[in-house]
Amino acid sequence: MNQFLVFVQKEFYHIFRDRWTTIILLLMPILMIILFGFGINTEIKNTRFVVYSPSKDIVVQEIVNKLSASEYFIFDGYLNSPQDVENVFKQGKIGLIMIFSSNFSKNHIHTGEAQIQLITDATDPNSASTLTNYAMNIINTYQQKLVQNQNIPLIIKPDVKLLYNPSMVGAYNTVPGIMGMILMLVCAMMTSVSITREKEFGTMEVLLVSPMKPILILVSKIIPYFLLSLVNLITILILAYYALEVPINGSKVLLILFSFLFIVVSLALGLLISSVAKTQLVALLASGMLLMLPTIMLSGMMFPVESMPKILQYFSHIIPAKWFIIGVRNIMIKGLGVYSVINEIVILSGIALLFVVVSLKKFKIRLDS
Repeated sequence: MNQFLVFVQKEFYHIFRDRWTTIILLLMPILMIILFGFGINTEIKNTRFVVYSPSKDIVVQEIVNKLSASEYFIFDGYLNSPQDVENVFKQGKIGLIMIFSSNFSKNHIHTGEAQIQLITDATDPNSASTLTNYAMNIINTYQQKLVQNQNIPLIIKPDVKLLYNPSMVGAYNTVPGIMGMILMLVCAMMTSVSITREKEFGTMEVLLVSPMKPILILVSKIIPYFLLSLVNLITILILAYYALEVPINGSKVLLILFSFLFIVVSLALGLLISSVAKTQLVALLASGMLLMLPTIMLSGMMFPVESMPKILQYFSHIIPAKWFIIGVRNIMIKGLGVYSVINEIVILSGIALLFVVVSLKKFKIRLDS
């Protein structure tokens, strides 16, 4: 029995002697239950909407109040003209626009009919469909109460307009997410494992004492994955355009340059992971935690970030894939220019710089020691 307990104790020593392995093993269940428990939510809540109404009469205000009172919508003000619709969606902060016909309340009472146009961004078909259904259900409920109270037939006709993806093609939404996932995995995961493998086998020390500067050695390890990522990028774009019939409405040069920036961020993240991980197992587990789960759950690739708890929404801001997906949708699907992705470019550049500085500092400490 004592011998058995000694073997059990030895196995615990093997597990706990690498603190990063221990942290990952204990942290992963917590991270998974939080992400899957709160992240997987097909409901869309707290969507901002704006209204254009020439009259702004009492019926308009009541409908707006009904939407604002629900958990699905947040009222964000009135538009000055219908021409502002395109500019509002370019900013990416509004999910739904309601346009009321002139003299809405007067027409509704005297003729029994009035029209509302619901406009939404259909680059994410599921979200667009869900939002319009929410709004139409709230409008229909309000209309039924009016009919019951006044005993006269009143009809509000919602007209749905889907911008950027009127045919509701699902690939318009999935392709940017797949691009981010593939580039992240090839660059970050493979880079971290490659460098960690050199350290684990003891060959990294041999390379570092060679006449070549350490920074050049690291760059030489990164370049192959950078070139492979370029091949993957071109392949994805060709298949998306010709096989999936996803348009590239914006500048192809801007799209490729923006993707280059994300590749650099991913390589820098792989370098950062390799600077912390001592073994390939730790690198793989860290990549799974830091790349796979957050990228799928918190980037907006599959589930709306707005429906998640506030703490997860704040955490999603540090996920590089989130900003890449937003930028690719703006360029590729919406056909917008460089000014539409300035925010994303600045954020990704800052993340890349931070990763590179921390990674090089870590590697320099290892060299001095």
